[in-house]
Amino acid sequence: MRVLLDTNVLVAAFLTRGTCHEIFAVCLERHVLCTSERILGELSRALSGKIGIPEPKADAAVRLVRGNAEIVKHGPLAQAVCRDPDDDHVLAAALAGAVDCIVTGDEDLLVLGSHGGVPIIAPAAFWPLDSQNWK
Repeated sequence: MRVLLDTNVLVAAFLTRGTCHEIFAVCLERHVLCTSERILGELSRALSGKIGIPEPKADAAVRLVRGNAEIVKHGPLAQAVCRDPDDDHVLAAALAGAVDCIVTGDEDLLVLGSHGGVPIIAPAAFWPLDSQNWK
């Protein structure tokens, strides 16, 4: 399965040992993790700027994602979709990466339910999709 983890899920994966961390680990182990340069930039800024993780540790987290993910290139969407236009890049990356799902905690994305046939799910909704791929 091809999976795009939104920035908030990646941040949580590095800060806690909960659901988001487990999803990240499972994606590294048995799925194709897709991301974009913009998501990696957001991850870096969130970890080192907003949260205050020392820059070398934030850089190491970004390198870990970069080294284990397919970096997709994309342009903007043809028209705005999200109620927060700053989130449209996540949809564009998902479409460019032909992902099977977007995992996010962002309500501005979750409210859409899907885009272009790509389900947009909360972290807790990942597990049924994951188990379907191991039948």
